[in-house]
Amino acid sequence: MPPAEATGHVRLGPGAPVEIPAPDATPAQLDATRAAVAVLLIGPAGAGKTTVARYWADHRAVPTSHISLDDVREWVRSGFSDPQTGWNENSEAQYRLARRTCGFAARNFLANGISCILDDAVFPDWPVIGLGGWKRHVGPGLIPVVLLPGLDIVLERNAQRSGNRRLADEEVAHIHGRMAGWYSSGLPIIDNSRQDIASTAQMLDNVVARSLASPVSW
Repeated sequence: MPPAEATGHVRLGPGAPVEIPAPDATPAQLDATRAAVAVLLIGPAGAGKTTVARYWADHRAVPTSHISLDDVREWVRSGFSDPQTGWNENSEAQYRLARRTCGFAARNFLANGISCILDDAVFPDWPVIGLGGWKRHVGPGLIPVVLLPGLDIVLERNAQRSGNRRLADEEVAHIHGRMAGWYSSGLPIIDNSRQDIASTAQMLDNVVARSLASPVSW
């Protein structure tokens, strides 16, 4: 029988929160394409978060995982509380549980030398359960990046979605409008309205490199 701290053949580390890079870190440690990092990709539904995050994770030079909040939230089958049918205490509780689960997974990936990118539609006016929650779950070294294309692009991409991930146009416009608050936040913002997936991932690499060299205060 394997020891309690092991899962399969992989011994789990302590899962300590990811820390901000030390000021004297070497250039190799700060190389965005090779560093062990935790990135939070923020944006409205239809921004392309999941697609970009998956591509970025697939094409890094070091082991990298993609953790989608929506995927984890939908692990709940019977009793799933779909916020599209009305936001209530059950849907809020399931979102909170999914965020904690994602944070735990991110710390364990990092403890085993695997970078991660998480994606979530975090609003700038939710400091405690939004960025504040992710900072508590993952650690102060988490790198938040906002993916915010134009409303017309978001509406077009949302129209191509299906199931409970496709939102009404009015809801998409409302969410996009609230996301505009990130422009005054100081967080790095990528407008991928006219960028393909590969070029957006390259822009994300550049943002991560800058954030490693000069961490954003948030």
